[in-house]
Amino acid sequence: MSLNVTGAFIYFTIPVFGGIPITQTTVSSLLVAILLIVACVKLGKNLKTRPNGVQVLLEKGVTMLYDMVAESMGPHNLHWAPFVGTIFLCSICGSLIGMTGFLRSATADLSCTLTWAVMVSVIIWYNGIKANGLLGWMKGFTEPIVVMTPMNIVSEFAQPVSMAFRHFGNVAGGGVITSILYVALSMLSNLVLHAVASNGVLVPLVLLAAGAGLLVYAKKKSPKKRYIVVGVLCAVLGAFGALEAAGVLAGVPVLALGIPAVLSCYFDIFSGFVQAYVFMLLTMVYIGNSCPRPEEKEAVQS
Repeated sequence: MSLNVTGAFIYFTIPVFGGIPITQTTVSSLLVAILLIVACVKLGKNLKTRPNGVQVLLEKGVTMLYDMVAESMGPHNLHWAPFVGTIFLCSICGSLIGMTGFLRSATADLSCTLTWAVMVSVIIWYNGIKANGLLGWMKGFTEPIVVMTPMNIVSEFAQPVSMAFRHFGNVAGGGVITSILYVALSMLSNLVLHAVASNGVLVPLVLLAAGAGLLVYAKKKSPKKRYIVVGVLCAVLGAFGALEAAGVLAGVPVLALGIPAVLSCYFDIFSGFVQAYVFMLLTMVYIGNSCPRPEEKEAVQS
């Protein structure tokens, strides 16, 4: 995961409207948009009546999306399926792009998730005004009693803020944890390997011999796991210490290899999918509530 804890790096500023900064998030979001557009054009060409291969998976995904929208928002809101699908794809791709190592996750920037949340709120407000008129929509803020008006207004603005911060917080928090752990393991690696190799290859050779002896002892005399664990640890430290003393691993954070990558897979892939799914569900619920079925709308108006 490529994440600067201090915020998105500004590449350059366009000198119009007081200066428009082009940040890492801007580049990542633009690349995600381009990739999705290219993928849609490519996958939408040469469709066959009898699908096979990629077209089968594509149609299955589209069917699942429309079924989900119909179940959550009602069949009358199926026209919102492309918007909901776009939100999900932009979210998951915006999180996965951070795994490139040189691009920042777009969803790790509050400006990105907040923009999506504001878009959803604007759609909700538009549907409310369209269904009830401006005065009727504003009247909803005074129900059930006038005293509730401040709380109703605050809840309208709290909705996009909570959506944005939930998504941003999980992705950015995961990146910060991964970065801190990487730095800590790098420092520990340099400290341990420097201590092992400080007197040349003598200590590494002793550790290698001790590790080999423990492994042989554990295999022949005692199958206890602690001897195997200690033996492997001594052998690994001895091997890396010898390479450090020889100058092969100079400056390489050996202990930092692997663990941050596993955490990055969790925060980027698993958590990214979960947050994209949750954001999509909330979008469907909020927009669906603002677009009730025609019979429900008539019942409320009557």
